[in-house]
Amino acid sequence: MSEHHYGLIRYACYAVNVSMSVISTLSPLLFIGFRELYGISFSLLGTLVLVNFCTQLAIDIFLSFYAGKCNLPLLIRIIPVLTAAGLLLYALSPFLFPNAVYAGLLCGTVIFAASGGLSEVLISPVIAALPSDHPEKDMSRLHSVYAWGVVLVVTLSTLFLSAFGTRNWYWLALIWTVVPLLSCLLFVFSRIPPLDAPERPANVLSFFRNRDFLLCIFCIFLGGASECTMSQWASGYIEQALRLPKVAGDILGVALFALMLGLGRSLYAARGGNIYKALTFGAGGAVLCYLMAALSASPWLALAACAVTGLCTAMLWPGSLIMAEDRMPAANVAVFALMAAGGDLGGSVGPQLVGIVTDAAMYAAPVAGLADRLGLSVQQLALKIGLLSAVLFPILATCLFAFAWARRGSGKKEGVPAQESDTAA
Repeated sequence: MSEHHYGLIRYACYAVNVSMSVISTLSPLLFIGFRELYGISFSLLGTLVLVNFCTQLAIDIFLSFYAGKCNLPLLIRIIPVLTAAGLLLYALSPFLFPNAVYAGLLCGTVIFAASGGLSEVLISPVIAALPSDHPEKDMSRLHSVYAWGVVLVVTLSTLFLSAFGTRNWYWLALIWTVVPLLSCLLFVFSRIPPLDAPERPANVLSFFRNRDFLLCIFCIFLGGASECTMSQWASGYIEQALRLPKVAGDILGVALFALMLGLGRSLYAARGGNIYKALTFGAGGAVLCYLMAALSASPWLALAACAVTGLCTAMLWPGSLIMAEDRMPAANVAVFALMAAGGDLGGSVGPQLVGIVTDAAMYAAPVAGLADRLGLSVQQLALKIGLLSAVLFPILATCLFAFAWARRGSGKKEGVPAQESDTAA
């Protein structure tokens, strides 16, 4: 395969990750508008998020067992097609289903969520399969594209909705279909590198007898929970608990978090180093950020902590994949699929825990008394308690990453000689 083909396949994968930032970010930005325009309840809007997650998780698990029986190059090329089709159906729901707009939104969500599940499982192995002197930097660069995509989507979408109004939201969704269509075009002129996948489902079960694999699964679960909890709660927390303007929650809460996330991944892609050290200190920094965000009396200091959490958690997900490659050099598509499922599960459990704890605190008598003494509303204090509960994830992640660092091999695949790797960060 020529360098030209390598360049095209990399750019096609980058475009896929930008598409993933579109489908993960666009809906939350439109939820309030959907409620006002179509009378959709908050519970049904929340169901869109749940359906998105369940669809991706189902794809992850299916490919974990049956990737070897699938035409992987075809599935990879289908990813942007599904994304564009899902966004198109999503955008045209008011016209195709004028009396059941929610049904159209739900169907569109299922379609582009399927592309998200395929992307999580297959795009990282494509990048890992390309010849490179620094594969860990390539993996970090791939994931940094997603973060920069979130910044782009939040910023441009907010400007569009401010200029043209929420009633024209479907034009915004149609405009964003350009990204997956570009990825389709790039894949047409690219060759997919060979990907290794187990031929029999039974082979997958053997991974669960591998201690290194179990360690990596728990790491990406905790890393996903540490990252996604703050990314999903930042906007609402800043607006409701810190009582800062809504624009601060939407722009500073989401876009600045994503900006810091992209910065962290881009820095690692540029400098590389000891991934174990980066993961351990990143998770430790996330512990401090969660504590500062939940406990600081200054709303602006708490907001800054929410944003810096993006920098600290930047490498926890992609870094866990790098760690899996390091500890299991023969990692195949099934490993990436199971790792993606672990990260998705953490990304769901973390935010859900905050919601459960917040709801419980809202109706606890001691919380009401404490809120009165602190000069806060019950809702403000309940949200702070909810966010504080999430510090459990980066605490456990710090312990696991430190354990992995202490028990690492002899520098198998980090791109740094074993005797130098501990000082390379």
